[in-house]
Formats: sequence, structure tokens, C-alpha cells
Amino acid sequence: MVRPGELLDVLLAAGRRADSATHVRTLPARDGRPADWPTWADPDLVRGYRTLGVERPWTHQAEAADSAWSGRHTVLATSTGSGKSLALWLPALTAVRADVAAGTLDPGRIESVARRGTTLYLCPTKALAADQLAALERLLVAAGTRDLRVATCDGDTSFEERRWVQDHADVVLTNPDFLHHALLPQHRRWTRLLASLRYVVLDECHAFRGVFGAHVALVLRRLRRLAEQYGARPVFLLASATTSDPAASAARLIGVDPDEVAAVTDDGSPAGRRTFVLWQPPELPGGDGPWSALLPEDDPWATALPVPAPDLAPGSAPDGGPAGAPDGGPGSTDPLHPPATAGAGGEGSGPLGTGERTVVDADDRPRRTATAEVADLLADLTAAGARTLAFTRSRRGAESVATTTRAHLAEIDPSLARAVQAYRGGYLPEERRALERAIRSGELRALATTNALELGVDIAGLDAVLIAGWPGTRVSLWQQAGRAGRAGAEGLVALVAREDPLDTFLVHHPEAIFDTPVEATVFDPTNPYVLAPHLCAAAAELPVRASELGLFGGARAGQLLDELVERGALRRRPSGWYWTHSEPASRLTDLRGTGGDPVRVVEATTGRLLGTVDAASADATVHPGAVYVHQGLTFEVDELHQQDAVALVTRRDVEHGTWARWVSSTTIVTTDAEVPWGPVTWGYGQVDVTTQVIGYQRKHLPDMRVMGYTDLDLPARTLRTASVWWTAPADVLEAAGVTAELAPGALHAAEHASIGLLPLLATCDRWDLGGLSTALHVDTEHATVFVHDALAGGAGFAERGFELGTTWLRATRDAIASCPCVVGCPACIQSPKCGNGNTPLEKAAAVRLLDVVLAHAPA
Repeated sequence: MVRPGELLDVLLAAGRRADSATHVRTLPARDGRPADWPTWADPDLVRGYRTLGVERPWTHQAEAADSAWSGRHTVLATSTGSGKSLALWLPALTAVRADVAAGTLDPGRIESVARRGTTLYLCPTKALAADQLAALERLLVAAGTRDLRVATCDGDTSFEERRWVQDHADVVLTNPDFLHHALLPQHRRWTRLLASLRYVVLDECHAFRGVFGAHVALVLRRLRRLAEQYGARPVFLLASATTSDPAASAARLIGVDPDEVAAVTDDGSPAGRRTFVLWQPPELPGGDGPWSALLPEDDPWATALPVPAPDLAPGSAPDGGPAGAPDGGPGSTDPLHPPATAGAGGEGSGPLGTGERTVVDADDRPRRTATAEVADLLADLTAAGARTLAFTRSRRGAESVATTTRAHLAEIDPSLARAVQAYRGGYLPEERRALERAIRSGELRALATTNALELGVDIAGLDAVLIAGWPGTRVSLWQQAGRAGRAGAEGLVALVAREDPLDTFLVHHPEAIFDTPVEATVFDPTNPYVLAPHLCAAAAELPVRASELGLFGGARAGQLLDELVERGALRRRPSGWYWTHSEPASRLTDLRGTGGDPVRVVEATTGRLLGTVDAASADATVHPGAVYVHQGLTFEVDELHQQDAVALVTRRDVEHGTWARWVSSTTIVTTDAEVPWGPVTWGYGQVDVTTQVIGYQRKHLPDMRVMGYTDLDLPARTLRTASVWWTAPADVLEAAGVTAELAPGALHAAEHASIGLLPLLATCDRWDLGGLSTALHVDTEHATVFVHDALAGGAGFAERGFELGTTWLRATRDAIASCPCVVGCPACIQSPKCGNGNTPLEKAAAVRLLDVVLAHAPA
């Protein structure tokens, strides 16, 4: 076993890898600062923590627990592995124990139990709730307490178990989806919990951002409203990664004034030394590179030697079954970044999409994909004895890295190949629990994962973390990096760049990672597309009174309520607004933005449920004829039943992959803001993005020979969202020397690069955005570039770009101009998700065009 401090040498030793390390930063160890246990803390709980090895709390734990115990809403924003859970649970559990100690309760009497203070714990995923339940049970056993009743309750919980939780549980662990779809609509069955609600714990609250964050914020407002109706005013305790201005973000999330929230940010926990390396994969030899390097990033076929994963099927699990929302939301790729539809999140100048990348000039040699590079690095670390997580950007990427790593290790030692698996959303709950147990026990040495493991699931003792591509935010980066060397041990982190402008910029500008503050959490609860269905849900729970409008956004909420009355969704009466329909109002809202219920992937011959796919991407990934990959095994989709949300597949070993093709269009619906930049128009408003999967190509592997094309008859999907756009009239194009022949490529290149750079200014990543560029748009009557949010109603990203237009376009121009390639490459103007095959692209013309546009921009 190589010592953790020598793991970087393992990565650099093979071939010419030293040239791939663009920067190495040593993050020093940090000494811990212990504090005394609060005097109010229950002595049995303190004894339990000491039995588990926690002799004293760290300073931030004691400060946050004291704040919450005093009755103040509190957010604890410290590093991964700093022990935030202790600060959350100590006041909540002590509150119930205090009732017991006062002698007012008789555990055998229902009326006595009804007077207990209760706690509601919310987190983004079922996996995290299950992990927290296990930790709480260990604590209560160590404390020797038998009078605290703790339980999870979610969509997988049986009716009998749910009744027990309603009648007896002191602490209920769940997720926002269950709160929205079950607990709040059926609040009369949860009277005991709501009437006695003393604390609401929000774990990993930085994950509640964008449209998902806006939904959760409104669910929490509905919770506060009902709790107050039953006479409770709970204190909110929030745990967050290190973010910018956590008090303001927490206040916006729970719907209170920032002055009412105490933020604890001074981390008193110890940390081991971490070696952080920025890594750029090498260029491939001209014309001689492997076929896998020409595939899209995160392609499941980036290996020619599939090695099936070992069988780790668990014996039995309590949380199986398809009922309710699965981990991470309905079929989400992961709990943090719900995927967009192919077209809505795509980029491109033309109407036809393939999702492929193209190298436009022989002099601009492509680099190895990040997934292929990470698979090599993961194999070397596993062979050296390290325990490693490899984070990827997608489910397909996790499958690709795991399969390729197993193929490499099989040539060395087959037993090592069996120690690597994939972990992602879409697996069944029992399969994911088995993987978590296996990595904890050491049965597995490595997991290739989506950011499903970015959150606080307790997996200690990891030596290294590999990150395949910028994860979208610095918050996520440090959450993933924090998995290496947890519990104060030394660790290695490697960020491996994908070929896009942002990744390339970051691995060559370490100051943008190490010397730049983390982002604020961005979400807008007043987004009308988010707010309107929650007003309906609130009215269905209890009539909405005029005095409550401030809780939901004030005047804007009042306007929306009037519109909902006009549309027949609500009815206005003197006592308030009422929901008068028979169907549940909660069904109007998709919290995760995944387009509806997940599509179940079922093996046709056996009826076995393999997993799920989010509804938004089902057309492109499990259409009839598609190849579906699960733990290294390939299946063909025989039928897609959209109404029943089922894809029937058959296990087949195939020698081809499938690539969906789609058409798309963008139409301006409203212009909400418009600023003249001389002859250029800088605009912002609502657009309709319409996409339709029209067919797919089959390509032979590994030579990528096209085997054929098949038409599909699938429905079109329309997304109404927010967009920023700018026009380039004929005189602007002429001033830039951009002819009619060059215009499509210049606009397309500017669009790609601007989408790649917007995440530097807004809390998003490239996959949260989409775009379109055209030499003549029917609505503007000029050449136009659109960059839009890939989520219904918008998520604030395009609006942020509109506000910082000059800064954004200047950064875009500089990124293109400073790239050393000749005519454009994946590091500057090519996109890994271009809907038009990365053609046409004109690098030099894009720089000239942006120079002219910026000459008219405000300073």
C-alpha cells in the first residue's frame, strides 16, 4: 500500500504524465480547536458522543448548537467532514430528553407522547436520510436511551410504517419531495408532528439552488404556514458547505429576514494535509488517437473492453420498490444537477442536433477525454492500494469510468477489477445501499460516481478523489475534494479538465480556484413559473388569506393569485383563495425539474426493474432501439411506453452505440428588458425552446463506422424559460469584417464560448444553460445569439448574464483570443454538447465580431 503522501507520484510516474499536471497546490493541515460541552446538553447524549469517540465538540459545533438552543435560526457553513451533524442533533435531541427529565411524559400513554417536542429533518436525498438514521441509532445505543423515537419516512415507506411515524416518532427524517407530495397535503394526519414541531433541520442546504432551490423555499414556507396554524413556530437549523453569505441564503430559503439568522462559519475542526493537482489530459497523436477520444465527453462507450461489474446484490433492504420519488428526486441524474432535455440544454447554430463533437482542423489535435483519463488514473490508484472516489458529470460518465477502469485492472489482477463499481442515480435504492456498505467495509476499493456521493453520506477513510471535469461551482468542487482524507488524514485530489473553455481556463489559472471566494447560492422563490403551482398547493392545504401574501412574495403573489382565479385554478372568497379541484394540487409541481415521473427501465423477459431514467432525457436515452448500459452490461430498448413511463429492454451484447438526433427552435415570447449598445441590442425576456427527437444513428464500435439511421416518431417538447440575447445588425457584421459566409460560424463560436464562461459569473454550470445562434432570427430580424436557462421559467442565470453583459462578453472574447489553437478547438469554441456537430465555427471572425460589439458596450 502506497502512503497517501506518495499518491501523486503514482499518477505522475506513468508515461509522460508530468506534463499533464498544470499546477500542484498543497493545502496545509489544520489543528482542531475543541470547546466544552454546553451546560444545557443532555448528559446521556454527551456520554453517547464520548462513547463514539467525540470527547469534546469543536468550537463551531458548540457555537451553532448554543445558537439554535437559544431559539435563533442558525446556519452552520463549514468544510466537508467538520462534524456539522452533531451541532444539528444536540439541541433537537436534548429538547425531547428535557421533556422526559422533567417527568411530564409517560412513554406508554399516547396523550403524553403528543406533548413531546418534535423535529423534522430534511435533506436532498434518501441516501443521506438513511445514513443519518444509522448514525442517530448508533448514538442512541451508545447513549443508552430508549425514549427517543427516530424514523425515516418517504415514498418507499409502507402504509403501516407511515402510521407509526405519524403517531409516535419524535424525529422524522425525510426529503422535500415527501413533504410536498404527502406530508403537507395530508397535514391533518400529521397534526401531532406539526403541532409539536420545535426544530426543522435542513442538511446540505447548499444543494437547494436554482429552480430546485426555489421550489424547496416555497415548500418550507408552506410548512411554516401549517405549523403556525397548529400553534408551532419551529427553529430552523441549516447545515451548508462553505458558501458566500450563508445567512442571506438561509434566510431566503426559509423565508425570514437575514437578521433573524445566525451564521457560524469559523471552522474549528482539524483537517489533514491535502495535495490538490490540476490536470489537463494530453493531446492525442495526429490521426492515430484511439476512437474513444473522438466520442462526446462522458460517453458510455469510451472503452473497447467492457468488464461487467461484480455482483453485490444485497439480501434484503427496507427501502426498495418504485413507490414515491427515488433518491435524488424523480429519476434525477444526481441530487444536485437535474438534467436538461437534449435540446433545451443544448448549444448550436442549426436546428439539427447529434450531441457529437467534431475536430475542425487537423492542426488542432484533440486531447483525451476527461473520462478516459480519469479511468486510467483510477486504475493506477486502485492498483497502488488507494481507496478512491471518481466523480463524473453524468450517469453515462460513471458507467464509462467504472467499465474502463475494470478493463485496465483486469489485465493486472482480476480481483482488483472486481473492486471497482459505478454509483449513480437511477440505480435501485437497495443497490445503492449495498454499494455504500461495500465501499465503507473495504470490499470495494473505488467507486465511479455522479455527485450523488458529493453530499454527506458517511464514507470515511478515502485516500483520493478524482474529479472528471469542473463540477459547476466552487462549492461542489470543495465538497467533492473534501471526501479525500476525511477524519483528518492526508489526501490527494485531482481535477481533470474536460475540453471546454471553462475547464481549460481553470486548470491554467489556479487563482480562480484557490484564491477566489465560493459562490452564493442563487434561487428565486418569486419566479412565477415556480410560485404559481405552490400557491395552488398552499390553497389546497388551507385557504390562502390576504394576510399571508407576504410569506409568498407580497404583491407578486397577489397578482398571481388573481391570474389563477381568472384561469379557473383557484376560487376567490371573502375568507381567501381556495383550491376547488378534485386532483391533488401538489401534482402541478415537479420539484426537481426532471419533466415528470421517472421512466422505469424494465427487463422485458424477466420483469426485473433495472433502474430509472429521468423523464426529460428519456426520449434521447431510452427511445426504441437505444443501447442502455448498466454496470458494464448492455441492453437494447425494445419499447418506450411514455404514458406508463416504462422502457422495456432486453439483455444483448452489441457492437454498436446509439446517438439520438433532434430538431430545435427558439421563439421570443416577451421582451422584459432591452438596452441599446449603439447598433447592438442587448435583450432579456422569455423564450420558447421547442425540441423533438427525430431519430438515431447506430455506429459500429470501436471504429465508429455509421451502420444506419432510424427515424423515430416522438412528441415535441416545449420549454418556456428566460434568455439573454444580443443582435448583430448588418453594419456591425460589416465593421467586423464578417461576411455572410463567415457570420454563422462567428456567431456560433461566440455562443459556445459565452455559454462556457457564464458559470464564472453565475452559480450554474454549462449543463444548466442552452443556446442558439443564427444569422437571421425571425423575431429580431438580425443576426442573433441566445443564451437561455435550461429550466422552466428560468433560474436566474440568464438574468445574471444580462446584468453583467460587458464583463461576460469581455471574458468570452479574451478566452477565445488567448487560446493558442489555429481555427478553434474544444478548449475555446467547441462545445461537448453542441446540437449541430460543432459546425460551422469561425474563431478569428468571432473575436473580431466581439471586439466590435464590445466597442459599443457600456463600461
